[in-house]
Amino acid sequence: MGYRCPVCGDPQADGVHLANHLAFTALVRDGDHESWLEDNVPDWEERGEEGLAAAVTDLAESAEYPQVFEDTTGEGGRENEHESEGGNEPSADNGTGEESASETGTEADERSE
Repeated sequence: MGYRCPVCGDPQADGVHLANHLAFTALVRDGDHESWLEDNVPDWEERGEEGLAAAVTDLAESAEYPQVFEDTTGEGGRENEHESEGGNEPSADNGTGEESASETGTEADERSE
C-alpha cells in the first residue's frame, strides 16, 4: 500500500517516500507543497523523515499502486548512451584521445589504412 501526495497526487510507495517527496518538493519548488506542509505540519522542517512520515500519512489518502521493476517491463531498463550510439561495444578511446591498451595491433592497423 502506498500514499497519494495530498498536493499533486503523485504516487508514493510508503510514508517515508511521501514525507521525502513533500519536503524535497517544498524545498526545491516552494509553492503548493511548502504551503501544504506549513498549513498541516507547521514544524515540518525540524522533523526527521520518520517524524514527518508519521504526520503526513495521517493526512494523506492511502492507495494501492502496483510495483513495477525495470526488468519486468520488457524494455530491460533505460538505454544508456553507449547503446544509443550504435551498440554496446566499448569505445577504444580511453578518454584521453589515445587508444586503450586492450586494442589489438590489427584493429589499430585497420583504422590507419
